[in-house]
Amino acid sequence: MASDLLSIGLSGAKAARIGLDVTAQNIANAGNDGYVRRSIGLTEVASTGYNQNVRDVSLSGVRVEKIVRNADAFRQSEVRRTGSDTARADAEVSGLGNIEAALEQSGVYPGITGFESALQKLKEDPVDTSLRASVIEAARTMGATFQIAAKEMDAVGQGLQFEASDGVTQVNRIAGELARTNLRLARAADASSDQTALLDQRDSLLADLSQYGDIATSLAPDGSVTVTLGSTATNDPLVSGGNTRPLAMAVTGTTISYTLGGAALSLTGGSLAGGQLALGKLDQLRTDLDKLAETIVTKVNDAQGLGADRNGDPGADLLSGATAATIALATNDPAKIATAPANSPPNSRDPGNLDALHTALDAADPAGRMDAILFDVSASVSGRTVTRDALATISSAARTALSAQTGVDLDAEGVNLVRYQQAFQASGRVMQVASSLFDSLLQIR
Repeated sequence: MASDLLSIGLSGAKAARIGLDVTAQNIANAGNDGYVRRSIGLTEVASTGYNQNVRDVSLSGVRVEKIVRNADAFRQSEVRRTGSDTARADAEVSGLGNIEAALEQSGVYPGITGFESALQKLKEDPVDTSLRASVIEAARTMGATFQIAAKEMDAVGQGLQFEASDGVTQVNRIAGELARTNLRLARAADASSDQTALLDQRDSLLADLSQYGDIATSLAPDGSVTVTLGSTATNDPLVSGGNTRPLAMAVTGTTISYTLGGAALSLTGGSLAGGQLALGKLDQLRTDLDKLAETIVTKVNDAQGLGADRNGDPGADLLSGATAATIALATNDPAKIATAPANSPPNSRDPGNLDALHTALDAADPAGRMDAILFDVSASVSGRTVTRDALATISSAARTALSAQTGVDLDAEGVNLVRYQQAFQASGRVMQVASSLFDSLLQIR
């Protein structure tokens, strides 16, 4: 009886000591991002009866069955999914905001209205040199604003492409780390301390990966994970066991596309998808801006060709180029502005051709079209910001729910310290009683 009592007390002391160790581990890592709170799983030590009587209850003590990670796979998946959606929206809003700033700060709209105003003022005195010089300078300014807008949009595109390239590099790095973690998990003992640390590392890597793209996971019994990124025609995984497939990016003009292991990849979440969406919008707006610049050059030069300049010569091109990046002033001579109808004498005050130019520009409405471009990007930023904020709220709620389960509560751990300490002391007292009983038996004569 005494030896059984001693073994029961010993098993209780060992279990309480491990409980103290796990509690201390939780407290030490309370501020460690990605750490999942541990607890111990206890089970009764079963035996075939007590005191050689199989009809009696089993009294053989307790043992630690496993170290439990207090993590819910569903909540972790929700955090990754909502985080991926928020990262996509963040990247898209950031890119669109930079595009909006590039267009607004370039001053294209004021440049167009300034050119139209200078032409309107020239009607007051078509032969006035200062008014003609004002038109030339307004045209020069307008062309410069288009060029600035084109350069700024190119810079935004290059920045988005650089961020996407860096994201691809990070995805491949994380995939490599996950593959190595899978191999270590396959060799780790079941429910060991090393395995729980590896599982924390696995979950942290998956959370990091979800910031770049939408992922789907499949867990094996040993804790290793198979990760699918986005969707491909073959649906091959990014990570499977210790193997990975490389993610690559291709640039076509201002847009980008992705491949996984050589197969076309479609992403709907993460910063890579957000950057791709922003670049798509940039490509559309750049096309709209180029068409506007081409329209202005065409309308102005066509009207010039139908009139006569101040010297009585046929009107020549006032502007050159066919895109926002190439639009420029074709002549610096104010006398070359064809304000009079064709075949008019030198220094004609007839503004007939100037009226025709106004009519052509009014029909094309360049200021209205530029305003529509600015409204397009502004509305996109506003709409995506509302969506981003809503997704961020959902993501925050998911993280809070997960943190309530996996996070370390120092008050609760303090209670556990006292509980396990008392259990350890009580088990020690049981062993002391067993020792006293054994000594008493030895003293019987």
